[in-house]
Amino acid sequence: QVQLVESGGDSVQAGGSLRLSCAVFGYSYSNFCMGWFRQAPGKEREGLAHIHRNGRISYADSVKGRFTISNDNAKNTLYLQMNSLKPEDTAMYYCAAATQYYCPSSPTDYNYWGQGTQVTVSS
Repeated sequence: QVQLVESGGDSVQAGGSLRLSCAVFGYSYSNFCMGWFRQAPGKEREGLAHIHRNGRISYADSVKGRFTISNDNAKNTLYLQMNSLKPEDTAMYYCAAATQYYCPSSPTDYNYWGQGTQVTVSS
């Protein structure tokens, strides 16, 4: 069974940085498209960054230039480095895996999800 486990969420001041991790168990994550999403209270789940098995990376405009997605094949782990954090980045952050041959844009097309890790940015 595939399991995704996020960690690294915390409370930080605006302008600070955090690195989120997503460990993948039960399957080689290199067979997936992996993505990071977030959801703030009362808002829809938002896609932030995706990395395809072929190495292609894409970012949402809201985080481009501030967030960096990366992976460690040996550790079967996905990362999200978040810099220049803003209060509007406050949300629950999730990693997800899609088994499609492409990286879906809709969260509903992702097959596996982690439990989430909370990021809170204060002004």
